[in-house]
Amino acid sequence: MPNFGKLMEKARQLAGKHPNQLNKGVEQVERYAEEKTGGKHDRQIREGGQKVQDYLGTQGQDSPRRGSGNQS
Repeated sequence: MPNFGKLMEKARQLAGKHPNQLNKGVEQVERYAEEKTGGKHDRQIREGGQKVQDYLGTQGQDSPRRGSGNQS
């Protein structure tokens, strides 16, 4: 059985080293999910993306949409 604690710690370390890439990836997944749901769950999708960024410690680090108020 994998040690998920170690896996999550490794994910946090990588996210800390590459916050731009993580934030871009989260935003791409959000856009994809929003397209697939036809905009019906945009708020929940964005809240989920923000929780990922908060958990990994990258919230607000070089995230164009979140930092600028540009809601594309």
